[in-house]
Amino acid sequence: MAYAFDFTAVAEYHAQLLSGVGYTLLLTAVGATLGVAMGTLGAVLRAWRIKPFAQVFGLYVELIRNTPFIVQLFFIFFGLPALGIRLAEWQAATLAVVINLGAYSTEIIRAGIQAIPRGQIEAAGSLAMTRSQIFRHVVLQPALQKVWPALSSQIVIVMLGTSVCSQIAAEELTFAANFIQSRNFRAFETYIVVALVYLGLSIALRALLARLGQRFVVKRRAAA
Repeated sequence: MAYAFDFTAVAEYHAQLLSGVGYTLLLTAVGATLGVAMGTLGAVLRAWRIKPFAQVFGLYVELIRNTPFIVQLFFIFFGLPALGIRLAEWQAATLAVVINLGAYSTEIIRAGIQAIPRGQIEAAGSLAMTRSQIFRHVVLQPALQKVWPALSSQIVIVMLGTSVCSQIAAEELTFAANFIQSRNFRAFETYIVVALVYLGLSIALRALLARLGQRFVVKRRAAA
């Protein structure tokens, strides 16, 4: 039997789709900002082997990188209440994204830091640069330049991974898709539209991150 496509049944719920996109982008933005900040801290502590924090971050990285994101999310949302810590859906989703990206960005940025020649840092010290200047201009900026493509890809992966947050009723894009198809019973049309939206978001986010890298990483290093 021929199937009659009807995408207007999806278009009727455009408000829910837009709301889901907004939630997904907000979750990604907050998660990326805090996650990369945490990753930078962890990368410095691990690369320079600052005890005991390097060991703590090492354990954290191994735990997060070797467990599924959905298990981490469920532990935060369903497990922590057993300890008296109750979080709303958006709080649990944000915390899970930050923790997950923090672990991966720690290793990505650490690789960049360890690629900086030791002699380059010593040379900067001989020029009477302060520790903060050395860290910012000689260590962090060149390290980010080296790993920016990998870090950007990880942020895009995290954005796509936020779809899992629909499992705790966080109202992101996949949650909106599930809601729509439960109302119009047009699963094919609904999920093909959402898949295309995710594709567009991924391409746009990758382009944005590439532009930010050119503006704040590559050019600034060249200026330095």
